Amino acid sequence: MKLDDPAALAQIDRQDMLAQIDGLPQQLRQAWELGTRLDLPDWKGVQRLALSGMGGSAIGADLLAAYAAPLAKTPLVVLRDYSLPAWVSGPSTLLVASSHSGNTEETLAAFHEAGQRGCARLAVATGGELERAARSAGVPLWKFEHSGQPRAAVGFSFGLLLALAARLEVLPDPQVELDDAIAAMERQQQTLNASVPAAANPAKRLASQMMNLIPTIFGSGLMAPVARRWKTQINELAKAAAGFEILPEADHNTLAGCLHPEPARASLMLLFLRSPADHPRNRLRSDLTRKTFMHSGFNTKIIDAGGETRLANLWTSLHLGDYAAFYLAMAYGVDPTPVDALETLKAEMQAAA
Repeated sequence: MKLDDPAALAQIDRQDMLAQIDGLPQQLRQAWELGTRLDLPDWKGVQRLALSGMGGSAIGADLLAAYAAPLAKTPLVVLRDYSLPAWVSGPSTLLVASSHSGNTEETLAAFHEAGQRGCARLAVATGGELERAARSAGVPLWKFEHSGQPRAAVGFSFGLLLALAARLEVLPDPQVELDDAIAAMERQQQTLNASVPAAANPAKRLASQMMNLIPTIFGSGLMAPVARRWKTQINELAKAAAGFEILPEADHNTLAGCLHPEPARASLMLLFLRSPADHPRNRLRSDLTRKTFMHSGFNTKIIDAGGETRLANLWTSLHLGDYAAFYLAMAYGVDPTPVDALETLKAEMQAAA
């Protein structure tokens, strides 16, 4: 389809996912401001943060952990499973259970187990069983309002946790950098929104380039969780296959897989996300890895982050990926909001409980 036809886009995007993507800068600001106001116990003795979540509720924690890595002396670890590792124990560990719906079974299991182990706990949700469990146990609840899909609430899943980390003094006050990141997103958005024709719209051009190909997104450091986000947005919005790889690890295994099966090379596209915050050796690895794959016959492309700060690099790159995944969904003619395969599996899991 033609990506410059507003009527055609609206006909496919029946639940207006585009509005959710357009509103992401404002959502991020709203989440931060909410997180600075919500009740928070005096948790001065917290030595470890365990961030429990799945899917769209976990990506914010990934982004926070990557941003915090060079700044925080308190470990922040993202957990995506039912059971907790042994170190998550006692009041010096804070378990943050993040579930958009409040009904994510893995997150609920982790929340309850953390309670049995005597951990400090915080619940982050729009409601559901997690809200009920938190209120019953007297656990603080950070409740937010959002009626869309969890993946469209990434501003909340990051912004609330950023405010939490700042208030716990795990991170220095990020207010100035956050303001800069939001401003950078809004400037970039002027070239990405649906009214901008494909000839001048980087996200539309990228979607056209990915059409009928299977993208794999590479990133390192700050860009590693963004690579994951691009992959999951392509999966969920465009209902398309995609993968992600993390440098430098990919150069110790993935790079060797550039020869076979030979006919598959033409069906793959490798995207390399880069940021000024990259370690210089990882920047070199990105360039050399791309060259190796390109010389082996793969489609490749470099995508540089915008903005002047690390938060701006993080969020402009993420926002570009969200737009590109949306336009790819439009190119395939699929509604970007429903995720029938995921809902079917969830129902089957519940039926088997």
